[in-house]
Amino acid sequence: MTLHDRRSFVAALGATLGAIACGAAGVRPSDSAAPGDGGSAPAGNLGPLGVQLYTVRDEMKRDVAATLARVARIGYKEVEFAGYFGRTPREIRALLDANALRAPSAHLQGPIVGDPWAAALDAANVIGHEWVVVPWIDAAQRRTLDDVRRVAEQFNRAAADAKKAGLRFAYHNHDFEFAPVEGRLPYDVLLEHTDPALVAMEMDLYWITRGGQDPLAYFAKYPGRFPLVHVKDAKGDAARTMTEVGRGVIDWRRLLSHRGEAGIRHYFVEHDQPADAFASIESSYRYLAGLTV
Repeated sequence: MTLHDRRSFVAALGATLGAIACGAAGVRPSDSAAPGDGGSAPAGNLGPLGVQLYTVRDEMKRDVAATLARVARIGYKEVEFAGYFGRTPREIRALLDANALRAPSAHLQGPIVGDPWAAALDAANVIGHEWVVVPWIDAAQRRTLDDVRRVAEQFNRAAADAKKAGLRFAYHNHDFEFAPVEGRLPYDVLLEHTDPALVAMEMDLYWITRGGQDPLAYFAKYPGRFPLVHVKDAKGDAARTMTEVGRGVIDWRRLLSHRGEAGIRHYFVEHDQPADAFASIESSYRYLAGLTV
């Protein structure tokens, strides 16, 4: 996502965490979802497919219930949250149950210490998340390798808190982690200085590719460290413009044939700036649901 989008996302999540800390009860009736969805495609062999709900954030702002219902009708079985759009944890859980959806993970931006972190972990348990994911490191926190090492230690501590709460912790990359800092890649430093028993990586397969790195090299060096992945494609232009899965140049058979080595259990389709969000996630779903690797 762009820097502007990231700042908006952080602001929205900050408001969300405040609402979570207050708590609430009761679920509003679900509005009817829009007609005309394509329905489930034949399943390949990847297992249940998920979508990162940042892709449909504008639709979530308008109507959370209708958006989740339409995501389920496309065929997705899992979703990953990026904010709860004013709904309480109990409301979110009820909407998931009503649509036979699971939410194995959520992106949480904000303090990963103290009361805000404790409130976020409590909410995650109510909703049914297994993973809490930090999606971004602010630029001021990653100017030097020492900065990155300090972030790794923060991750270790936050992950220990998550474990005590019965949850697991992961970090989601963009491409800045693959720009050298003092001769090293920050992503490598994070992997080296985080406890593999506590901190996993949600590899964004688009951003690492745009960053000039081969995911398979990381799968081989750090087997089992990547239980979650973001699946989005890149066009063949110089900017590596994001596109729907299967419409770009990323070799998905090559990458996903190593899913066992990587430890992948959850696949979340994402597109940061789709022209039509529902058409985008349906196109990506159909490609992946038909993919046999």
